[in-house]
Amino acid sequence: MKYDILGVMVDNATMDEAVRDISRYFGSKEAHMVVTPNAEILLMCENDRELLQAISKASFVSADGVGVLKAAKILKTPLKEKVAGCDLGFNLLKEAAKGGHGVFLFGAKPGVAEAAAEKLCEKIPRLIISGTRDGYFKPEDDDEIVRQINESGADILWVCLGAPKQEKWMAENKDKLQVSVMLGLGGSLDVYAGNVKRAPKIMIKCKAEWLYRLIKEPWRFSRMIKIPRVVKLAKAELKRRQNNA
Repeated sequence: MKYDILGVMVDNATMDEAVRDISRYFGSKEAHMVVTPNAEILLMCENDRELLQAISKASFVSADGVGVLKAAKILKTPLKEKVAGCDLGFNLLKEAAKGGHGVFLFGAKPGVAEAAAEKLCEKIPRLIISGTRDGYFKPEDDDEIVRQINESGADILWVCLGAPKQEKWMAENKDKLQVSVMLGLGGSLDVYAGNVKRAPKIMIKCKAEWLYRLIKEPWRFSRMIKIPRVVKLAKAELKRRQNNA
């Protein structure tokens, strides 16, 4: 079931349910988009219609962040749990390895995708990395990038360009790509390459990963303060819905 969270249709699913549902697309002849919006992306959609339209093309939309969960709860459509993109991507890679589905890693700085591929193959037995490419390119390079991905034979594509670029790129090239699943996963390649450390598991479990990231990367403060705005918008939206009921 999908819920309307400030204009974005978000799937109400646990991590296990998300992995189950998305892995059913493996081997499909159609390219299925998977996006993982957080509070910041919800706010981007408020003023960026192209981004909102891109996300509307996604087959699966997971709630990546406490801001999305808070907004959903205020709107009286609570979501089951946070489904972080980094974790979702890793769990889907394990399923891909079981079925022999190749994966293409696209994004980040030069050398990062290759480093991530090496570490991921160490962690996931039988994982097939069909190809890699960094995220530095010009719009006129799109056709060449699509060709490279298609010729790699990959069935699954990680697009790690950051929002809103990755969502718009997937939507624009969806019909040209011969993959079954595309995932927009932001900075996940840097995490798996070892360039960025995630919070300790206890902090993730307590929904305090945001605090760890803020301590490690103070520049994120300008992004974190957007969560209260999402809460404010959700309250206003609830009031509007109640008045129109």
